Amino acid sequence: MSSNYQDMELAVKAALEQLFSEFGKTEEERKKLSTYVEENLVELSKKATNAEKSSRKPIRVYLDGCFDLMHAGHYNAIRQAKALGDILVVGVHSDEEILRNKGPTTLNDQERMYAVNACKWVDEVVFDVPYSPSVELLDRLNCDFGVHGDDMPTDASGNSAYGDLLKAGRLKLIKRTEGVSTTDLVGRMLLMTRDHHIPSDSASQPKSVEDLAQFRAPSSTFLPTTRRIVQFANRNKSLRDSTRIVYVDGNFDLFAAGHIELLEKAKALGDFLLVGIHDDQAVNSYMGDNYPIMNLHERVLNVLSCKFVDEVIMGAPVKVSRDLIVSMNIKVVAHDPTISQVYEEKNNAYEVPRAMGLLQTVDTSLKLTTELVVQRILTHQERYKARNKTRVKKEADYFQSKSFVQEL
Repeated sequence: MSSNYQDMELAVKAALEQLFSEFGKTEEERKKLSTYVEENLVELSKKATNAEKSSRKPIRVYLDGCFDLMHAGHYNAIRQAKALGDILVVGVHSDEEILRNKGPTTLNDQERMYAVNACKWVDEVVFDVPYSPSVELLDRLNCDFGVHGDDMPTDASGNSAYGDLLKAGRLKLIKRTEGVSTTDLVGRMLLMTRDHHIPSDSASQPKSVEDLAQFRAPSSTFLPTTRRIVQFANRNKSLRDSTRIVYVDGNFDLFAAGHIELLEKAKALGDFLLVGIHDDQAVNSYMGDNYPIMNLHERVLNVLSCKFVDEVIMGAPVKVSRDLIVSMNIKVVAHDPTISQVYEEKNNAYEVPRAMGLLQTVDTSLKLTTELVVQRILTHQERYKARNKTRVKKEADYFQSKSFVQEL
């Protein structure tokens, strides 16, 4: 440690001791002073970090994808890519480009773009990028390098989709998130089982296809660690700093544009958006079949990735109670009947906030619900079964050959 640093450390310590001796006479004063110092140190640290960044050229990172049926794996890849630089540019392939190289999409261009734009780690979005990015594309977007997971894809010709960037030394690999994939989600919808719920329902049995293994991805168990929750959580804002807290709840299964639009409009009603997410058993009780398609941990991470969300309640009650409203200082309870009717009528979910004059209806235009997404899959069931057979083999090959990659 240098003498200059030691001198600075001693000076700061002396200044703090003097502050507390002069203005910290009582326990209450000491607490207030501690809070004030702590908050200002955090602010100074942010300013120092921003000053360091402004003194150099920002690192621009490029990440692309289909972003169809977005899940925690997509969001974690975006989070890791952002951690590698200052500005994250995300390229979104068109329906036509995806069809040529991978197969048909479930969500259309507008729906996929809306979801990517709403992700809190995304700075810029570029639409209709090529499936195989080139060095020329990086240069045109002023990006320093591209990023992809360690499960490298191939294009329609069977060549590495990222070969050009790899040869130029302008590609960085990040760790793929284990235990969740689009192939696995489609498999859950086709199989109609509940074995992805928390806890697993051992009594439930598959009932829609004969050979189960060929449609489910051989993925490892999704591991929702506390570190992962912290990585996704919003640490820049707290309930304490807010004056108008808005509450919105639901299952947010297969988190898509319809849910995101609801969150965006609900956030506009106040300065803090608190989202209640129903647990697996509650969702299954009012939706039946194998719902929710995504388990509670997966749904929580998806919602936390949204830039309109400030905090979530994991396993929130289906019926909004007075105790919840008072405890969280909620000023507005927002809902969209298009989304909430599936549980609202059965549980009289909003009886209390309605009586308290806090319930506010939000009208969304996209109307993309969980049930509609599932219906799109089941309407083209044979097509998705064929797609998943191919994808399952590719994922099996990945799991056999993968090596350790440190996650960011």
